[in-house]
Amino acid sequence: MKVVDTHIHVFVRGLKLAPVRRYVPDYDATIDDYIERMNRYGITHAVLIQPSFLGTDNSYMCEVLRRHPDRLRGIAVVEPDVTEDELDALQRDGVVGIRLNLDSLPIPEFDRGAWPNLLDSLKRRDWQIEIHREARDLHLLVDPLIEAGIRVVVDHFGRIDDDLGADDPGFRHMLTQGASRLLWVKLSGAYRNGSGGRGFDHAPAAARMLLDHLGSDRLIWGSDWPHTRHESYIDIPRMRREVEAWVKDPADLERVLGTTPLELFKF
Repeated sequence: MKVVDTHIHVFVRGLKLAPVRRYVPDYDATIDDYIERMNRYGITHAVLIQPSFLGTDNSYMCEVLRRHPDRLRGIAVVEPDVTEDELDALQRDGVVGIRLNLDSLPIPEFDRGAWPNLLDSLKRRDWQIEIHREARDLHLLVDPLIEAGIRVVVDHFGRIDDDLGADDPGFRHMLTQGASRLLWVKLSGAYRNGSGGRGFDHAPAAARMLLDHLGSDRLIWGSDWPHTRHESYIDIPRMRREVEAWVKDPADLERVLGTTPLELFKF
């Protein structure tokens, strides 16, 4: 079975850092390290997500993509006024979308400034926008992007509330956008949705609701390697075991791990 890990990060110390950053790892996470794990754990393809601490300098990620064009795709971080030539170059290297990591940052106004032109360009390219934001604010991002006809991928179960879990009103509202068929959600990073194991506690109910409302053809899996700030107790085998517990039907699991992401990320 083809298995796509749709959420990994690669970086090494010494790269140019973003001016505004919350955290910088003090170790290297190289593609050679990850590919050894791919081969060991039966992962056939992977998607590189530009780390937030590297900002819009996607050069290291693109260098890695060029080395493994058959097995890797990328999600970049760009400024709204990025040029068509710059997007063309990213696309040639294997980038298939952009990410908005908006943890503690202002919500973009998609109808102002350079955003309308960028959204038009992304739509023409059939690219996606990946969203990382707490569930309570997702309607401010997901709704206008879907209205604009953009493919939207929401990270980490939609960052549901630590205490509310699947009862989070923001999560419940996100489910209503499933009818658009423009929304995908990553079954990833459950440990980021509550300390003391609460994120894992919430994940089974959230996964059932996602399957019911979106379907397995709109869900994808990511290991979130190298599990920054959680390296001591999270690894790829555990995250594989978790998704197999969340998605019990073998046909659904095959879609989540392989069929759906292979199509979405243009392998």
